[in-house]
Amino acid sequence: MAETLSSLQDLKSPDAAPTPEAPRYVQKLDKQGRAYATGKRKDAVARVWIRPGSGKIVVNTKPVEVYFARPVLRMILQQPLAIAQRHGQYDLTVSVAGGGLSGQAGAVRHGLAKALTNYEPDLRPALKREGFLTRDARVVERKKYGKKKARRSFQFSKR
Repeated sequence: MAETLSSLQDLKSPDAAPTPEAPRYVQKLDKQGRAYATGKRKDAVARVWIRPGSGKIVVNTKPVEVYFARPVLRMILQQPLAIAQRHGQYDLTVSVAGGGLSGQAGAVRHGLAKALTNYEPDLRPALKREGFLTRDARVVERKKYGKKKARRSFQFSKR
């Protein structure tokens, strides 16, 4: 163990304990110049690749307007780009599986935010502040025996 401190003045000395530096985030790109990340939400898993481009978004080989037909889902999907003010600057290729459309849109949002931080590490504080880098851990509760659903009991009748 290190030396023992005898007074409060010892704590103030510069050689007492070095303060740890914040981790440095660096750009992570593959050989094609793309940034990759995996996003998850409920049972959905999205794999997201971004590269500089004109703003074209392809989800499971379909345009985003066809795959996510509801405007609310497209808005959820593009929130990280709006926060980072990078609308129309990146082409997105997304492969998503599992869950429903709402969970898939949330998974793509999570993956896109992580991929943006891999491409531009300076965007991390803004995306972190909005909560886009945090995995939403809420999943469907399992059904228990003796119950009709996870918590709902069977209807009770006295007679």
